[in-house]
Amino acid sequence: MKLLFIDCCISQRGAGSRTRVLAGAFLSAFQGTHPQAEIETVVLEALDIKPLLPPALRERDSLAEAGDFSGPVFALARQFQQADKIVVAAPFWDLSFPSLLRIYIEHISANGLSYHYESDGCHGDCRGERLAYLTTGGDFERPESLGVLYWKQLAAMFGIPRFDYVFAGGLDVDPAQAGPLLDAACEQARRLGLDF
Repeated sequence: MKLLFIDCCISQRGAGSRTRVLAGAFLSAFQGTHPQAEIETVVLEALDIKPLLPPALRERDSLAEAGDFSGPVFALARQFQQADKIVVAAPFWDLSFPSLLRIYIEHISANGLSYHYESDGCHGDCRGERLAYLTTGGDFERPESLGVLYWKQLAAMFGIPRFDYVFAGGLDVDPAQAGPLLDAACEQARRLGLDF
C-alpha cells in the first residue's frame, strides 16, 4: 500500500509549523499501524510548479487527446492517480489554503487520467480509497471553511470514496489556548491515522 503525503505546511514558523505538527501526529500513528506501507512525500515548496497558462494547457490537451500521459506535464497527476491513500496538509489561509496548493491541484487535475467525462458528467479515475485533509487556522472552523469543502469535492471528483479531515482551529484567538487546541486536534489526527 502506498500513502501519498502532500506537504504544503508553509509557515513562517519553519519547523515549528502547527500544520506540520498536526501532520506528524497523523503520520506517526499511521506508520505505527501500517509498518509495511510506503509513504511517498511531495513537498510542494520544493517543486518548481507554475500555474498552467495557455501554452502548457495546449501541450497537455494535445498529449491527452493522443492518449499519451507519459510526459513530465502529467508526472504529478500520475503519482496522485496511483496512490492508495492520500493525506494533504496545509494551513487555513484566506478562507482556503496557500496558492501553491491550488497550483498543485491544477497539475493533478488531468482529464483522461485522474478523471474523465461521460454523458452524465465527471467520473473519477484515481485508485485512492481514502483522502484526509489536515489543516490549522488562527480562526475557528466554520461551515463555509472553503479548504475543507474544496478537498471534499475534489475527492469526489477524483473518485476517492472516503474523505476525512481534521481542522485545528482558533489557534490565534487566545494564545493561551493555542497549545491545548492543537493538542486536541493532534489526538484527533492520531486516531484518524491509526485506522486510515
